[in-house]
Amino acid sequence: MSNSGGRFTSYRNALTAISRRTGTPLPSLVVSFAVLHELTAIVPIVGIFYTARSLGAGERVVNAVALNRDGSIDDQSWVNTQLRSWLDEGEQWAGRVGRRYGIFGFEKGEIVGKAQTSPLSGELAGDVANAVLAYGAAKALLPIRIGLSLYLSPMFSRAVVEPIRLGGLRLLGRRPKS
Repeated sequence: MSNSGGRFTSYRNALTAISRRTGTPLPSLVVSFAVLHELTAIVPIVGIFYTARSLGAGERVVNAVALNRDGSIDDQSWVNTQLRSWLDEGEQWAGRVGRRYGIFGFEKGEIVGKAQTSPLSGELAGDVANAVLAYGAAKALLPIRIGLSLYLSPMFSRAVVEPIRLGGLRLLGRRPKS
């Protein structure tokens, strides 16, 4: 190996430069990004779920995508394939979450049967379809979520993470490093 710092040296240097430029410690930036990334997933899922529920859009959108499998050239496009993939993942996610917490019409702790594990075989009803739509939309928003999380990380770090870290250090009787 010709580089002495390893394969991640360039990344470490870039992140250290960002940390210096923004005036926030690197670990705080990483924690801020992680928290914001999760928030930018949870908030849209909840918002889209309840919007789709109130408009009755979940069933229509999910069934339109799921039932449009005629094998034509248009059906094989990357967009259609990706949408169906996200809907299949969303159905599995809704089933796992629904059985774990007893929501979306599932019983809490319900055992998964063979009929329940098949991907989008037909029509999805009610809250399951709304959850699948919300999941798919959150997946589609991933580039925007990442950009927003990166943009807001320094501010979130200074406003939220650092005060919590410094308060914790003071509570433990330790002096924070500046």
